[in-house]
Amino acid sequence: MIDLKLLSYLEGFITEDRKNRFESILERRTNYITVAIEDVFQLHNTSAVVRSCEVFGVQEAHVIEGRFGKRLDENIAMGAQKWVDVHTYASSSDCIKELKNKGYRIVATSPHNESCMLNDFKFEGKTALFFGTEKEGLSKEVLDAADGYLKIPMEGFTESLNISVSAAIILQHLTTKLRKEKIDWQLTEEEKLEKHLDWSKKSIRSIDDILARYYGKN
Repeated sequence: MIDLKLLSYLEGFITEDRKNRFESILERRTNYITVAIEDVFQLHNTSAVVRSCEVFGVQEAHVIEGRFGKRLDENIAMGAQKWVDVHTYASSSDCIKELKNKGYRIVATSPHNESCMLNDFKFEGKTALFFGTEKEGLSKEVLDAADGYLKIPMEGFTESLNISVSAAIILQHLTTKLRKEKIDWQLTEEEKLEKHLDWSKKSIRSIDDILARYYGKN
């Protein structure tokens, strides 16, 4: 349960404009779509994808770090990691299992296979979009586990785009489409309160001292 008294207390340390901004953004946030990034080598690519998640209102991102270790550069993400919940995994199987347990359909982005064109994509439930390494694409493990495949229509000789560009195109298209659908795509009230509390904490300087003061009084 969210500590509503704590939230009210912390709101006394942020401006009314900031509070209203949180509420406005949270009304547009979604967990209906999420993103998984598998073993991407370039730090800037992972960080740029997380930034795209934030820009287009996707609340959670999942980063598989089995081959190359930590893949998120806070400078490149430009603070997006403060506002997006980033979960990390040691293997693709762990990530797939977690997302399937949460009811997500695994959708592999790939120019190969019998992929659905982006413009033709239809939501059939909560969707986890998987993006793969720069050169190799997604692993066979992810492709085999996928419930569907998706690709961006291309008219040139080149068959693929940079992962961060692909993610931005797909997220912009699908989040716009999602908000027009008559489905329950928004965060729950509990999730909104949870993020409001989290963002309030991240917006206040000396938050540790302020929390110590709060808990000392209660």
